[in-house]
Amino acid sequence: MTFNNIDFNTYFKNYPDANGYYGKYGGAYIPPELKKAMEEINEAYFTICKSSKFISELRRIRKEFQGRPTPISYLERLSGSLGNVQLYVKREDLNHTGAHKLNHCMGEALLAKYMGKKKVIAETGAGQHGVALATAAAYFGLECDIYMGAVDIKKQAPNVARMKILGANVVEVTHGLATLKEAVDAAFEAYCREYKDAIYCIGSVVGPHPFPMMVRDFQSVVGIEAREQFMEMTGELPDAVVACVGGGSNAMGMFSGFLNDPVDIYGVEPLGRGTALGDHAASLKYGTEGIMHGFNSIMLKDENGEPAPVYSVASGLDYPSSGPEHAFLHDLGRVKYDVIDDEETIDAFFKLSRLEGIIPAIESSHAVAYGMKLAKEMGKGSILINLSGRGDKDMDYIIEKYGIR
Repeated sequence: MTFNNIDFNTYFKNYPDANGYYGKYGGAYIPPELKKAMEEINEAYFTICKSSKFISELRRIRKEFQGRPTPISYLERLSGSLGNVQLYVKREDLNHTGAHKLNHCMGEALLAKYMGKKKVIAETGAGQHGVALATAAAYFGLECDIYMGAVDIKKQAPNVARMKILGANVVEVTHGLATLKEAVDAAFEAYCREYKDAIYCIGSVVGPHPFPMMVRDFQSVVGIEAREQFMEMTGELPDAVVACVGGGSNAMGMFSGFLNDPVDIYGVEPLGRGTALGDHAASLKYGTEGIMHGFNSIMLKDENGEPAPVYSVASGLDYPSSGPEHAFLHDLGRVKYDVIDDEETIDAFFKLSRLEGIIPAIESSHAVAYGMKLAKEMGKGSILINLSGRGDKDMDYIIEKYGIR
């Protein structure tokens, strides 16, 4: 399939290029002292990703420890409530630890082990990446430092407890808005000090090269499984594929399986409370080109050109930029990026819970809400939604803020 002069038959061989760029986005904008560390990670990754020993070990872990493949569920009652379009969800909430994050964390921790590192360092927003990395660290016997904003620590208390039980050191970040962007800042600063003995296991398809590529590759198992499963279930491809986008790891994992197919693909960003700067985190919808956290992408900026304050009801989506590959696919027009606000998200959270017995993460509820909206517009056909995580972590916050509907 060719789209805007890009041949998607060979897309993954050509993007990113040797310098980590997807078109003009990506790269590695890092301090000189980290260049050698990034080159070391890049070389190690390209060595082991072609190793049958590494591949077979990762496959064994996914099957025996993570419980993969995760299934696809048909949402019969929710579909019936909306009309004639049939909704399906890829159940990453059934992946061990309750979200897609373990897909790349086990890969990154296995890479760290291969490189002889003693510690893994990461940031987390909703806590799912932190829990996943703490799990991987416990599995491989590595030390683990997780940086988390004070606001998110309060919102995501169950996940904070899980990280500590798993043996991770949870470092509270109190400066700025004390959310995901500040957690990334703090984790990156820590990595600059400790890169000789540690590896930074970034939680999404963001950061300097090779992290966006590595996380995409590890997450591609979601799209590969989903495409095969949907064809087996229905005998055809879905008409549309939907996933939520903050940094964008679950979305790139899902989208990667369908980029070369005649399928409409939608990335859903958080509109939050509205369109005013500071009330949302929809960088691809409202942002402009800019550099932060070591990569060039599309970001939300304040009046000084710095990363703007952002907000989302979902702690895992309140980031002022998106992965460089998402920015590239956005400019190409291959993926349509749209928005869903807090109210639509919470409505979808309760509808999926009540009609299907599945309590979704608030992040995933953005994708469910958009799938429901799209179903009403399409009138007929099928939609496959990536249910990136389960909502156990969010229930206390939802009940406190919204009550039981």
